[in-house]
Amino acid sequence: MVTGKTCTMYCVEREILDEQRLEELSRRLDSSQTHTLFSHRLKNSLRCSIPKLKRTVVGFLPVLYWLPHYSVWDYGMPDLISGISVGIMHLPQGMAYALLASLPPVFGLYSSFYPALVYFFFGSSRHISIGTFTILSIMVGSVTERLAPDENFLIVNKTSGIEEVDITARDLYRVQVAAATTVLGGSIQVILGLMQFGFVGTYLSEPLVRAYTSAAAAHAVLAQLKTIFGVSPARFSGPLSMVYVSTLVDVCGLLPNTHLPTLVVSVLSIVILITAKELNNRCRKKLQVPIPVELIVIVVGTLISFYAHLNETYEISVVGKIPSGIQPPTMPNASIFPEVVVDAFALAIVGYAISVSLGKTFALKHGYKIDSSQELVALGLSNAVGGFFQCYSVCASMSRSLIQETTGGRTQMAGIASSVIVLVTMMKLGSLFQELPKAVLAAIVFVNLKGMFKQYTDIVTLWRRNKIDLVVWLVTWVSTLLLNLDMGLAASISFAMLTVIFRTQSPRYSVLGHLPGTELYLDLESHREVKEVPGITIFRSSATIYFANAELYLEALKEKSGLDITKMITYKRRQEAKQRKRDRRAARRAKRQAKRQTPNNSWVYLKGTDPETTTLGSMSDLQDGDITTLGCSSEDTLSRDLERISLGSLGKWTWDIHSIILDLSTANFIDTVALKTLRNVTFLSSWFIQVCIDISYLMCSYWTHQWMCSFCVAFTPAPVVEQLEQGGFFSDITKERLFTTVHDAVLYCINLRGDGTLPNYDIKVVGFTVLTCPHNYME
Repeated sequence: MVTGKTCTMYCVEREILDEQRLEELSRRLDSSQTHTLFSHRLKNSLRCSIPKLKRTVVGFLPVLYWLPHYSVWDYGMPDLISGISVGIMHLPQGMAYALLASLPPVFGLYSSFYPALVYFFFGSSRHISIGTFTILSIMVGSVTERLAPDENFLIVNKTSGIEEVDITARDLYRVQVAAATTVLGGSIQVILGLMQFGFVGTYLSEPLVRAYTSAAAAHAVLAQLKTIFGVSPARFSGPLSMVYVSTLVDVCGLLPNTHLPTLVVSVLSIVILITAKELNNRCRKKLQVPIPVELIVIVVGTLISFYAHLNETYEISVVGKIPSGIQPPTMPNASIFPEVVVDAFALAIVGYAISVSLGKTFALKHGYKIDSSQELVALGLSNAVGGFFQCYSVCASMSRSLIQETTGGRTQMAGIASSVIVLVTMMKLGSLFQELPKAVLAAIVFVNLKGMFKQYTDIVTLWRRNKIDLVVWLVTWVSTLLLNLDMGLAASISFAMLTVIFRTQSPRYSVLGHLPGTELYLDLESHREVKEVPGITIFRSSATIYFANAELYLEALKEKSGLDITKMITYKRRQEAKQRKRDRRAARRAKRQAKRQTPNNSWVYLKGTDPETTTLGSMSDLQDGDITTLGCSSEDTLSRDLERISLGSLGKWTWDIHSIILDLSTANFIDTVALKTLRNVTFLSSWFIQVCIDISYLMCSYWTHQWMCSFCVAFTPAPVVEQLEQGGFFSDITKERLFTTVHDAVLYCINLRGDGTLPNYDIKVVGFTVLTCPHNYME
């Protein structure tokens, strides 16, 4: 009662739950039962049945799941309109992106046709459009130019006697390089997908991908400058090619030789495309189907070029001969595989990451799921099969996928409709684009990169939100620019992994306190209302303990709690050495006494009394400073003094802390180094406690009553408990010291100390039953 007011206390009674008690309650399976359960699951997985076979087949061919239920009345017209819109986009983008891959434009059309058909059967996403993509085209172009540079195909013109590039032979070999890289990359994707490695794309974080695509866009712009200005710079490839180079330096040097008619065509195309796209964006709510600006520009450009004879009159470079029909499948050149295996792996990972991120975005929006591993298989088969038909690496395109989704596409039937548009173009209309100026295709590439240029605003955003992600962004961008696309990707991923390691190496260490009225324990430094539990140190790391931060964990534990493991180990070794020396000395004395046939003289007696008349008495009858031993030399007395000094130097915790609790709630695994660290802490703590009690009993008897130390581990996840069991951790302490919550560990320590209550604290323990009482409140 408080004067004029009432005080109410709410108490909840429950028992303290440690790991051993929890196992009794939950009946956790032991190792033999777990092995039996695993064997049972293995037998079930190998057992064949009709329903299981059906699930497996449908999982591998998702088209069998939705096609039998396909409604032509509901989905037919939206898919048809969407497919035609996407097919119209395939034509200009396929031909333009083929230039980025340093291939003839017709191979861009091939890459827009075959992979989309394969994905129809194996893909689980309903909205992404598979085909050529800017980034992959640039990556393929870096491979083809590295293995088939112009200087390898120089021939002497018999008429003029001047060296010139054999374009036919060069393009033929570049197609072989692109096809071999695509087949190998697709095979890697299929293997990873069958092994359920669909998670590999998660290693490409969003800042990394955006920086990588921004740098790749810079590569694409530099690659198109020669076509836009109508110049012929020297081509370089490989690491640091942009430094001594290259395209940028050479193009700047060749600006006085700019081909003006080509520049005029490029500028006009860029202006028209930008203006039309902006109008499209502003009127997109009013337009059910976006205006195919790129196709219109291509058609108009081809007509003007054909009737104005731009190639003959103004020497404007055009696409040239486009073969009609489809090509028969051919085997890839296997001798190229060893030279492109790294590039193929990079293409496989980047293409998958882009596709699965788009697929998950649309799946979340429309309420269905995609299988990441199946997407990896589908994309791999699309590339592998396409490679046999001289396609180059493909993935989902953001622009075409958005068109497919916004125009009403419901299923991959839209992909079939777009493939029909591409097929008709290849069979009958391809030859009509022979007079298309390449400058128009370069302008299309340049304008389509506008969205990637906007990603440079990420620098400002990341500066405000996360400095480490900003560093990842900048390192990825710089490494991709300087080291080229393949090595740049490897360097970027390596650096991103290093940032994770660095962050786990330097986590936040904190000492927790109790939040009154709850069972919560929070950081004392971050929360004002939290109170320190008297005599108990609760230590937590924000990251899991493993080999890279185990030593730092001990250092932080020393700093936060005063527990100096290093000194304890030194002290332990010193005491063991002294004990061995005492044992040897005692053995020698015993041997000498045995020879003299005299009784053992290690009687404890009071100073100043006759050892012949003194009898053994209770140690409690002796006063401090009056205890000695017969046969004890001055060296033994000095050793005890050193021991006493060592006790005082081991940290303040030995004086005012009776319990230490390690909160392992953030741990998701325990390796051997972390296990050894925890074992050292627990073993040395328990050993040191015993040493302190023994020594304090000899030196200062009241210490024995003041010292009551316990070591506990709290809030340990079940997988970590299993790893602790396998590592023999519970040979040092019992599971009674492992608790499900920090609160249970605190209550155990209070109960072990023997105090039913702590002064000015709101936790009470009654036997093994806990009363958790919140603060009293005034009414």
